[in-house]
Amino acid sequence: MKEEITTIQLKKSVVQALKNVKRYPRETYNEIILRLITEAKETQELGIFVQKAQETKMKELWSEGDYSGWENA
Repeated sequence: MKEEITTIQLKKSVVQALKNVKRYPRETYNEIILRLITEAKETQELGIFVQKAQETKMKELWSEGDYSGWENA
């Protein structure tokens, strides 16, 4: 089944910005936007992963009473 298509309004500067991030000449705006969304989600997930790792290490250091690792966190 074919997905519904909608029309959205974008400022010309946004259209130009989308053109500037094309990976190949025939990449559609739809493909660009989906790629950017995916990359944003992956970046956020990586940030959360790093934050959790840092929290775990800091809790480990703090439970041992060693606060010297703080400046390297």
